[in-house]
Amino acid sequence: MVDAPDVHGTEPAARYSDTIGKYVGVYVCLLILAALQFVIAFMGMDTTAKFARMFFIAVAEAGLALLFFMHLWAEKRGFLLFVVVFTGFVLLAMQYGWTDSDRMEVGAPYTQPKQGVVSQ
Repeated sequence: MVDAPDVHGTEPAARYSDTIGKYVGVYVCLLILAALQFVIAFMGMDTTAKFARMFFIAVAEAGLALLFFMHLWAEKRGFLLFVVVFTGFVLLAMQYGWTDSDRMEVGAPYTQPKQGVVSQ
């Protein structure tokens, strides 16, 4: 069974038969999204709102780049789902240490603080 347009059941590798126009269109979309981020950066708005808008635009840019320039669009859907879930897991796992990051500044509990660090 074929899950993607360029993947054939008898061939182990995907064939990329996209036209150059498709890539130029995606590139123009990426340029427009980058220009939109530039405009948002200089708008006078709340920092939280600015961050949220720029974050969602950055996610859209990254998604376009992954899907078209890294040819994930032509891969089987199961592999695409695996990449999304695995990337999400890695990003969440990287955040595990932030809850304990204050120990780098003041040291472990019930110990002497590092030299030159102001205690809070």
